[in-house]
Amino acid sequence: MRRHRYAKIVATVGPASAAPEMLKALFDAGVDTFRLNFSHGTHEDHARVHAAIRALEQESGRPIGILLDLQGPKLRVGTIRDGQIPLAAGDTIRFVLSGADGDKDAIPLPHPEIFAALAPGLEMLIDDGRIRVCVTDLSDGEFGARVITGGILSNRKGVNLPGAMLNLSPLTPKDRADLAFGLQLGVDWIALSFVQKPGDLIEARGLIDGRAGLVAKIEKPSALDHLDDIVRLSDAVMVARGDLGVEIPQEDVPWRQKDIIQACRRSVKPVIVATQMLDSMVAAPAPTRAEASDVATAIYDGADAVMLSAESATGRYPRQAVEMMDRIIRSTEQHRLYDSITRAAQPDEDMTAPHAVAAAAADLADAIHAPVIVAFTSSGPTALRIARKRPAVPILAITPDEAVSRRLCLLWGAHSVLSEDIHSYEEMVARAAEAVVSEGFARRADQIVVVAGIPFGQSGTTNNLRVVQVDTSGNWRGCQIYDSLVLADGGGLT
Repeated sequence: MRRHRYAKIVATVGPASAAPEMLKALFDAGVDTFRLNFSHGTHEDHARVHAAIRALEQESGRPIGILLDLQGPKLRVGTIRDGQIPLAAGDTIRFVLSGADGDKDAIPLPHPEIFAALAPGLEMLIDDGRIRVCVTDLSDGEFGARVITGGILSNRKGVNLPGAMLNLSPLTPKDRADLAFGLQLGVDWIALSFVQKPGDLIEARGLIDGRAGLVAKIEKPSALDHLDDIVRLSDAVMVARGDLGVEIPQEDVPWRQKDIIQACRRSVKPVIVATQMLDSMVAAPAPTRAEASDVATAIYDGADAVMLSAESATGRYPRQAVEMMDRIIRSTEQHRLYDSITRAAQPDEDMTAPHAVAAAAADLADAIHAPVIVAFTSSGPTALRIARKRPAVPILAITPDEAVSRRLCLLWGAHSVLSEDIHSYEEMVARAAEAVVSEGFARRADQIVVVAGIPFGQSGTTNNLRVVQVDTSGNWRGCQIYDSLVLADGGGLT
């Protein structure tokens, strides 16, 4: 099943989409990777969904990615006496570290990490920013605050501290158990919530130990301060605009999104734009025009994937939401300015042989009007480097590793297929010609661009580029328009 678009779709699975027949409907409608949100559901629930997706993968003959999204630490107020407290601007209130059934003078906030990070003048947001207070004084186990924006404070509402760096691991005991369970299942990606600094990724990467890709969720202002290092230490990034939009000014979110996408393209890492993309489709069969523009903006920005959350997890129209996102992506990518906009945002190219070969492949495919670039990749970097250039043609990524083929379901422009290891130039070209015909990317007499690394099967090389012509039977013939370009170990050309 070939997608006729470059950007990918991630859909969250929930009560509205967990049945096998609905998962199939969403896959047929355009989902490339399914997200399992471990903030909700039991291990048994997620295991059933995982098994259904893998059965669908077998049935379709196409790799399907599965992303496990860890809950992360949740900072919440405790239990309120009578269930709620009305707060008005100018009110003075107090928060206490311990206690139950609080009132306005003793609102429970059972998080010592918050108390350790507070200082007078710091703002605290409650209930996704609907209530805003400013810290006025601190004492042992309690602090006072003045209400800036009032509202009804009720039990267990979430708390955000935009200006504070909390001494808090992004991996709670629940997350550790969920992570171990997901790795045992065989998920393809682990999304880490509440990333504040580069060191937060090190612990998670050690626990994952190469068994899945690591996705850093950018949702804290402190993460923006260390963006390049966080991107470098991750395998992919999610622009988690929910909490991010609470903790930074709303007017800053659009350009922050662009900055994060640019940082990911510089580092050759896939990037997902998430949260409220088609939010009105939770209850309506069509999005607002603003939501359609939001999805299109992410595509123009160069995102590898866009994500549905409640729209597909709990909404009334999950299939229609996927179909709509698919149509918006395809329409945007067909716009006459799409190529020029995405290429204008192209980051400076690294002066290394693998990046140079990948960039040359994209330029060459454009120059000779090749219908596809074939990338032989053992662990993914060859396809990633080509996708960074955002070529005008799709990338057929051929890999011997099933896990790699599934992770490539997040990569812009990549259509991945499994194949046994290759051992010679002739086998490489023959395999490429066979794949482009069988997968519907090329016809007879088409010229295709083939990229690989020599020695074959060695990760991270990307040093061989050639053009071949497919004959009428779908094989290749020897008239190579552009002969092999091999970068020797010493960096010279041979």
